[in-house]
Amino acid sequence: MTYAIVEAGGTQIRVEPGRFYDINLLSVDPESGYTIDKVLLVNHEGEVTVGRPFIEGATVEGTVMRHRRGKKVIVYKMQPKKKTRKKRGHRQELTRLMINSISMNNSVIAAAETETETETEVEVATAE
Repeated sequence: MTYAIVEAGGTQIRVEPGRFYDINLLSVDPESGYTIDKVLLVNHEGEVTVGRPFIEGATVEGTVMRHRRGKKVIVYKMQPKKKTRKKRGHRQELTRLMINSISMNNSVIAAAETETETETEVEVATAE
């Protein structure tokens, strides 16, 4: 299993190819590509590469699926005996990012399976 730990949107996330993640809002249009250069760690089949602080030449390629808002968080402040109450809500602006591949030194070490590859494998299996 290949995964990477990247820094994106001000947070550090463990990512794998073929999965999507919600990160803080990125200023990128939906359905466009996004490259993360701040790769902290890469684990490829048990071989771990750690950066200081980042791995040079390592990138994670992704596609922005859409922008959305997170779940509502209620903030309630009350001062007892003062009759002061404040109730506020907050929804974080998020970007849903689909991870396509993890690369090191311009060579792809892990990539997500596309739907066409899966469909052709099913067609070959049914033909036999």
